[in-house]
Amino acid sequence: MKKLFAVLLLVTTAIFAGCGSSQNASSEVFTIGLDDEYAPLGFRDENGRIVGFDVDLAKEVARRMSVKFEFKPIDWNDKERLLTSGEIDIIWNGFDITPARENYALFSKPYMENRQIVLVKKGNEHLIRSEGDLVGKRVGTQAGSTSVCIVEGNPRLKDEFAEFKTYPNYGKALQALTDGEVDALIADELLSRYTVAKNPDKFEVVEVSIGSACEIGIGFRKDDVELRDRVQKAFDDMVKDGTAKRISEKWFGANVIKFRK
Repeated sequence: MKKLFAVLLLVTTAIFAGCGSSQNASSEVFTIGLDDEYAPLGFRDENGRIVGFDVDLAKEVARRMSVKFEFKPIDWNDKERLLTSGEIDIIWNGFDITPARENYALFSKPYMENRQIVLVKKGNEHLIRSEGDLVGKRVGTQAGSTSVCIVEGNPRLKDEFAEFKTYPNYGKALQALTDGEVDALIADELLSRYTVAKNPDKFEVVEVSIGSACEIGIGFRKDDVELRDRVQKAFDDMVKDGTAKRISEKWFGANVIKFRK
């Protein structure tokens, strides 16, 4: 009888263990595509871990949804194909909402504002003080960025540059500026100001807007309405209870969340 009981106990344990494994295997996992050189929104720290403002927001949303978000570094210029093909499920990385992107992405409500400004080397040797001062200058930016959309959408502005160059990521664009390959960069304000704060002896911001301000949102595949709505609900709750504000203050020292209700 003892042996029979032991066998039954082992079988029962195995069944419940199997159920547990199946349950874990069915847990929802979604892949977030991001540029891992886009500080402070998403980047690698000194230990190689992906961290940042948007990363912290996403992790808290995942916790509230009881799902797992995996962060996948991508070529920002290839984001449309990666999203529509299903290789990533979400784009959450300072993703400006533009008409061109709305053709392939379903967006959350905007949660921040952004504009494109000019970044130069410390000392501003080319005396760039306004958009007009970019005439005859070599100008760079990141490929696939909102800056490219603005410049390409303004042929007059682009034609006045001595040269317009794009780089695979922001780090390479910064290196081009440092090396004198370009005279100025057009880049996101949040990113540029963070760069200057971390490198005050190397770069400075020119207080001029290029194009109009944009709103930032979270991007999903066009047919993923349910996922978008679940993420939105969790984010709404984070704004209401002050969690989003605390995450913002951690990274920016202020609340940059500008949430459209």
